[in-house]
Amino acid sequence: MHLTRRSFAGGAATIAGVSLFDPDLALAADRTLTIALPNNPSTLDPIQISNHDAMAITNAVFENLLEIDLDGKVVPSLARAMPEISDDQTVFKFDLRDDVVFHDGSLFSAEDVKYSYEYMLDPKNKSVRRSLFAPIQEIVIESPTRIVFKMKSPYRPWFQYMTKFMGIFPKGSREKIGDNGFKTAPVGVGTGPGAFVAWKQNDYAELKRHDKYWRKGVPVWDRLVARIVPEDATRVAYLMTNQAQIISAPPPHEFERLKTVPGIATGSKVAVGGMWFLQTNTKRAPFDDVNFRKAVSCAIDRRKIAREVFYGLMDPSAVPAPTTVSYFNAEADKAVGYDPAKAKDYLSRSKYAGNAEFELLVPSTPYLFDQSEAAIVIQSQLAEVGIKMKITAMEMPQILSRAMAGTQVASALPLMGPSDPTFIMQICYTADQIMSKSSGWTSAALDDAIKESYKYQDPAHLDPLFQKMQAILAEDCPNVWLGFVGVANAWRAEIKDFVPNTGLTIWTRDVKMS
Repeated sequence: MHLTRRSFAGGAATIAGVSLFDPDLALAADRTLTIALPNNPSTLDPIQISNHDAMAITNAVFENLLEIDLDGKVVPSLARAMPEISDDQTVFKFDLRDDVVFHDGSLFSAEDVKYSYEYMLDPKNKSVRRSLFAPIQEIVIESPTRIVFKMKSPYRPWFQYMTKFMGIFPKGSREKIGDNGFKTAPVGVGTGPGAFVAWKQNDYAELKRHDKYWRKGVPVWDRLVARIVPEDATRVAYLMTNQAQIISAPPPHEFERLKTVPGIATGSKVAVGGMWFLQTNTKRAPFDDVNFRKAVSCAIDRRKIAREVFYGLMDPSAVPAPTTVSYFNAEADKAVGYDPAKAKDYLSRSKYAGNAEFELLVPSTPYLFDQSEAAIVIQSQLAEVGIKMKITAMEMPQILSRAMAGTQVASALPLMGPSDPTFIMQICYTADQIMSKSSGWTSAALDDAIKESYKYQDPAHLDPLFQKMQAILAEDCPNVWLGFVGVANAWRAEIKDFVPNTGLTIWTRDVKMS
């Protein structure tokens, strides 16, 4: 559905029978900022979060020692500076801020950091991201403003992981409000710019300005409302009628049109950590056959999809690395990239040559971007080489649950993680990780290369290792990689200093409202 400014004359509208006017959540004199997200959070607990739309809410409530700035660089947050690091890369000493207050008025200290991390690391608490922090051996408090992390071995990526998959909460807060309190109503337990007010599932979440926030002058809003709006056209309508000032994941064809609409601003950024791929299960037919996996990979014209479906909001790549980075392995990319003749040859050598078909699960509502049209194009491209693909639409939480349990055959799954290239490889292809069962594939050679990379920070050592990882993966093709997606947003022109970023769908702390 294409919407025009004429469609909204009079200020109120209805899309698909849904009223767009909500007087309780409209832009108010108290400086309410409203954002529109396509997906409903399943939890507001920072150690259980798996949905990046939800992080637009939770990362306004909770903070960590470090954060990712809008340029993708790791910078201090609750820490005063980047940590001191031992020569062997296993001891990290953080000096903490002494002017941070939780939403309940209590003063932040090293006790809270130790408590938060040890709670997350305790297996009985079943944190979904616990495995990412498993190399932490010990946490030692040296003073109220100094804390030391001791690692079992060098572990380069953990700075990035803490910025997305962790949050600091007050000592004793888990016992006080319980895990369900963190899940549904985390009142008083964050240090971020927004303090929790309410959450109505499938409708909205509301935060209020943290008046004692340690960063001076922000946020400028008094109230932040995140509306859950799965329908693409309705999110655009919210933006056009000023019932949302920022929207996430505008559909690509609307994003192109919105660039020319007066009073609307747009922006996008390809996410180095935002990989889109067919998460195929090597434990289930037909993807238990490497020749079939390679046939599917070689049948897909990624460049055509990037050009004609995503209007350039995708960097097409047949390996888990963007084409724009120094460690991109062009040879590995070519080995499993688009080549219909090669696809037919691989298919003829597979044990499914006479019955080449499978089911692909696709999110029924956009997650980071809308995949429905791209899935239809992939279906057509596979049919050209003799592979039948059935498309089944399903809610994103259900797809994630099936993938984590290893019960899916294949799903079109975008993963938005830290920019470190080992992140997606680690969670999908090493044992005992959150997505290990989704691929059902591991490799001792890949494990060794990943562990070796943890010792280094410089490209001279890292680039050859990252290229080696891509070659190992291309050889066995456990998944079908499609490319790296662009994070796209659209916003009202009166919103200033808003920048799309690769860490969150929407980052609201520093915006200004004219």
